[in-house]
Amino acid sequence: MNGSARPKIPRRLLDGVLLLDKPLGLSSNDALIRAKRIYLVKKAGHTGTLDPLATGLLPLCFGEATKFSQDLLEADKTYEATMRLGVRTTTGDAEGEALQTREVTCDEAAIHAAMAHFRGEIAQVPPMYSALKRDGKPLYEYARAGQTVEREARNVTIHALEMIACALPDVTFRVTCSKGTYVRTLAEDIGEKLGCGAHLVALRRTGVGALTLEHAVTLETLAEATQAERDSWLQPVDALLTTFPAVHLDADATRRFAQGQRLKLSEIADAPAEAGRVRVYAIDDQRLLGVARAGEGVLAPERLVVSTV
Repeated sequence: MNGSARPKIPRRLLDGVLLLDKPLGLSSNDALIRAKRIYLVKKAGHTGTLDPLATGLLPLCFGEATKFSQDLLEADKTYEATMRLGVRTTTGDAEGEALQTREVTCDEAAIHAAMAHFRGEIAQVPPMYSALKRDGKPLYEYARAGQTVEREARNVTIHALEMIACALPDVTFRVTCSKGTYVRTLAEDIGEKLGCGAHLVALRRTGVGALTLEHAVTLETLAEATQAERDSWLQPVDALLTTFPAVHLDADATRRFAQGQRLKLSEIADAPAEAGRVRVYAIDDQRLLGVARAGEGVLAPERLVVSTV
């Protein structure tokens, strides 16, 4: 037996949501690995990738929270971005090579007017440098090989779009958008509307659903903190579910729901008036039981939390 072998460090069973402020240049997966190592947690996952060139809010799920990470993939996102007018690049951002340079003749009023065209539902053609797959291969692999493939335009929704700073040729804006929106494509399209082209030079995510950067921490802060401090920064599992209405079950209904049984909505005092997904709690101790779908007179369990109580 090798006497120099290091003893295995036990991993922790930990449930919660870490709001990480991801640094520039680190992939979402690498950020997850580092946070998982710092917390010594057994099970962890993230809620959708943030490009290495982007910074900001990356919610990480530990333990039971991983069951609900998909719900944040569907959530709206908010970003602060800076685009540079006058230059188009191969990738749509500062990582690519310049494709075309044009004179910037627009003013702030023209930029405001151009942005107005991109509010609401719009069609976007996904960029070649993206992880979308064609015939099982990511588009960026075709792009790196010098190939361009046809991409269908997809409808996305721009809920809010406003300019927050203008120092031409750079323009900084804030956007809240639906899932699947490419902010660098939005910057490129605004640039084309202005007749000068554009590419993205900075991107920071400030919101995912109801979660914001307000309570986010950096990897550096986590590394220097005590275990108690780290654990205090974890949000509860249901932080991922705040957009869903809440229902509360009595002891008998709690037992049946935890066994995966469907319940009659007529038995539930605060049953929702409309059909849809809900978060479900035990009324006695306010424990999260899981997520269910209400409709057609029943509450049907979808994903259950394994109780540690």
